[in-house]
Amino acid sequence: MRFLVDEDLPRSLVEVFERFGHEAVHVIDAGIRGARDEAVAALARERGMCLVTGDLDFSDIRTYPPREYAGIMVVRLPRGATSAVIATIVGSFLSRGDLVESLPGHLAVVESGRARFRRG
Repeated sequence: MRFLVDEDLPRSLVEVFERFGHEAVHVIDAGIRGARDEAVAALARERGMCLVTGDLDFSDIRTYPPREYAGIMVVRLPRGATSAVIATIVGSFLSRGDLVESLPGHLAVVESGRARFRRG
């Protein structure tokens, strides 16, 4: 699967996706650093990539209908989460292949120890 990692998450997260056999690109490396949410979403949609973000705005299914995307993964982080903590949360999700396969057309809200899915 292909993932686009939003600017609010560490670039090192790309390595976590790759370790689980996925392709991932950080928005900085995609050349859209500082882009508005709409531009980030459009790039993910155009390239058929699941958007991975910590930005709760992307959990609004009226603005970003999951059925139009290869998935939207909103990572809910504890206050002050380090890159290592973020990598652990995302890695735990990625270790569940059944959950990853369910991403296309869905919004997944991922946090430590659980993931919630919504279609829209």
